[in-house]
Amino acid sequence: MVRAPLHMYIFLQVQPCQTPRGKRAKCCKLRCGQGPRIWKRLLGFYKGILPPILAETPKRAVKFFTFEQYKKLLAYASLPPGLAFAVAGLGSGLTEAVVVNPFEVVKVTLQTNRNAFTEQPSSFVQAQQIIKTNGLGLQGLNKGLTATLGRHGVFNMVYFGFYFNVKNILPVNKDPNLEFLRKFGIGLVSGTIASIINIPFDVAKSRIQGPQPVPGEIKYRTCFKTMATVYKEEGFLALYKGLVPKIMRLGPGGAVMLLVYEYVYAWLQDTIDSK
Repeated sequence: MVRAPLHMYIFLQVQPCQTPRGKRAKCCKLRCGQGPRIWKRLLGFYKGILPPILAETPKRAVKFFTFEQYKKLLAYASLPPGLAFAVAGLGSGLTEAVVVNPFEVVKVTLQTNRNAFTEQPSSFVQAQQIIKTNGLGLQGLNKGLTATLGRHGVFNMVYFGFYFNVKNILPVNKDPNLEFLRKFGIGLVSGTIASIINIPFDVAKSRIQGPQPVPGEIKYRTCFKTMATVYKEEGFLALYKGLVPKIMRLGPGGAVMLLVYEYVYAWLQDTIDSK
């Protein structure tokens, strides 16, 4: 709930630049009497909040559970530990993407709807509309799956790979408080770097799943073709739209997730071993 307003960076990503390439776009100003009332504007930050709430618990469970399973499987491959962490992260990200993509389609559809807040359909109604219109396939509830696979696969590969490799290199602190800060700092950097590297996939996903520039014409179809189109028409920086709010969400959020995972995992191991 607290991070929900930061999810609205998707609205930045789906908007093509209206100015010629290389020139700075002017920001629109809100004038007195224009737009919805204040409370509607605030509620607008929570558009599409239900799909992330429904997906968050299974999403995180899949992320960390599959990471552990892939890590165990890779132990038989005799890979270097550093590479094994990254590959296990890649596998967990690809698995996570398959689970979360339908929720992402519904969320992006709701968040990019420009109608008034009171006219917004519920998440379940929106999902039913998508299935009824386009089905469950790659044009319907699983639209943009390849971009979602790239987004989660690249993120988890960097996220887990960087965190566990750097954590094993930096010396452990005997002071619990300093050790906590050490892990938090590594997790913060991991989430930040992963966000910077994977955001072009995020932009492509938002363009594919969001409204097309011309109604009735599909401009953004595949992941890499969408990236190439955005780069060609809007420039390199357009592939990094929404980077700041994304880092604000996944930098500290990624650190907290890893800390919770590590401490809960250690507690469960101690509890099981003591029985």
